[in-house]
Amino acid sequence: MAGKKINGKSVVEWIDGHRIISELVALKEVSWFNPEVKKFSETIFDIPFGSDEVNDAAERLERFRPYIAKVFPETAEAEGLIESPVQEIPVMKGGLEDFYGESLAGRLFAKCDNHLPISGSIKARGGIYEVLKHAESLAVEAGLLNLADDYAVLDSDKFSTFFGKYSIAVGSTGNLGLSIGIMGAQLGFKVSVHMSADARQWKKDMLRSKGVNVLEYESDYSLAVAEGRKEAADDPSCYFIDDENSINLFMGYAVAAGRLKAQFDELGVVVDDEHPLFAYLPCGVGGGSGGVAFGLKLAFQNNVHCIFAEPTHSPAMLLGLYTGLHDGVCVQDFGIDNLTAADGLAVGRPSGFVGRTLHDLLDGVYTVSDENLYKYLAIMADCEHLALEPSAVAGVPGIVRTLGNQEYLNRHGLATKIDRATHLVWCTGGSMVPKQEMLAYYEKGRELLGKG
Repeated sequence: MAGKKINGKSVVEWIDGHRIISELVALKEVSWFNPEVKKFSETIFDIPFGSDEVNDAAERLERFRPYIAKVFPETAEAEGLIESPVQEIPVMKGGLEDFYGESLAGRLFAKCDNHLPISGSIKARGGIYEVLKHAESLAVEAGLLNLADDYAVLDSDKFSTFFGKYSIAVGSTGNLGLSIGIMGAQLGFKVSVHMSADARQWKKDMLRSKGVNVLEYESDYSLAVAEGRKEAADDPSCYFIDDENSINLFMGYAVAAGRLKAQFDELGVVVDDEHPLFAYLPCGVGGGSGGVAFGLKLAFQNNVHCIFAEPTHSPAMLLGLYTGLHDGVCVQDFGIDNLTAADGLAVGRPSGFVGRTLHDLLDGVYTVSDENLYKYLAIMADCEHLALEPSAVAGVPGIVRTLGNQEYLNRHGLATKIDRATHLVWCTGGSMVPKQEMLAYYEKGRELLGKG
């Protein structure tokens, strides 16, 4: 790190000249509210895609519902819809008030992507969507499938033999690999998942049980992605799903927002100028959080405020946005180790595509220590009986960070509206974690709370 220049400045100059970077390097929990955030109407014309592309993705998922319902019995009752519930979590709000010793204005909800069928995490949105889009493209191009067909026909020897001629590669810390591996193998593709050292063993074991080729690296996420990209470049029949730059993944995630809007309507939750919505989104490379945030902006426009959450050891997106360097900087440049219990968020270099797309739309980013992630996990389990993996609770303290920043609230005219606000914690995964591992997470959290 000594002598290294980052955009013409030494690490010492960055640290000395920027309080927030000095705190990130010290692994402190920080909150950064974007001084350049703009109104949705001022930014949407600078983005080369929008509601048409999200609607196209939603329609494609509709076409696949008969197939999904047929091959994944857990989705049969919902007729092949891959969706999660949203619920108010008032007991958790009380738990946070006790934990912080302060009253918290507004209502607190959880979007339970930990309950998403098939792969049990938010990656069941983007990851599965991109595999389905690729399968549809191949089958239509080969004259085997028409968009008006009943897609249940895909569950046949003819199609599995056809897809078996092709392969899919992806680099992952775990959950994206799970969703792509499970869906790809089900269709008949040969799937290779390049996994970083922080990926959980049970995720590797599950993928292998599905016939997926799992390659392991003693390095972090960035190398796993690079190796996946290299595999695809050497094989013309191999399709690489690029977690760092994929518009298809992004659109699969973005579909969630329109569905959330319908769920809020059913629950009578109002989101308008007088009733703001704050969404707290755990962020790894940025694809899932970015896609959801973009969808939320399309659905709620200026009335939603999207805030990312990252581990203190992996503040990649925050560094990229704050410095304006995006994927031109990584946490290791500043001596931050990228080692965290939040394996799904263990990313050292952010997606430049997501950072540049959302730079003017994102309200902020905050970081959370591993110790507090375990505590929030235990409090959530005790208060709401929701079993979440550590990365999935990163959104929990968002309400505290937002309400605690008066300058931000005043700047956006929100201070007088917080009593009417809705705060949404996006719970990104957990239902597929083995019971013993989940129990270990919970017990560690209880111990850290002094209740072990």
